[in-house]
Amino acid sequence: MTHLTTHILDAATGTPAAGVGVTLARLGGETIAEGTTDADGRLAIGPDRLADGDYSLTFGTGAYFRDRGVASFHPVATVAFTVSGEGHLHVPLLLSPFAYSTYRGS
Repeated sequence: MTHLTTHILDAATGTPAAGVGVTLARLGGETIAEGTTDADGRLAIGPDRLADGDYSLTFGTGAYFRDRGVASFHPVATVAFTVSGEGHLHVPLLLSPFAYSTYRGS
């Protein structure tokens, strides 16, 4: 069972991406939780524990940039991942108006 956190860094400004809407769902299925990143670009999302399986985090990147008057390419960024017994899983997002990247954090 896993506890899930995320952190978004706006690479264009070098600052945390505050106010980004995030949705956690089973991959191809039901929404489990929704939230918004805090002033530090961080969010703990979902139940205290996620069962093993495939999930996705969808980040509202288009709305984030639109609210700042910045043109962007991706209306959302979706990161799919597998939970397999971890106690804590961190899924960070490095974001710019025209690209994003992610990795398995710690």
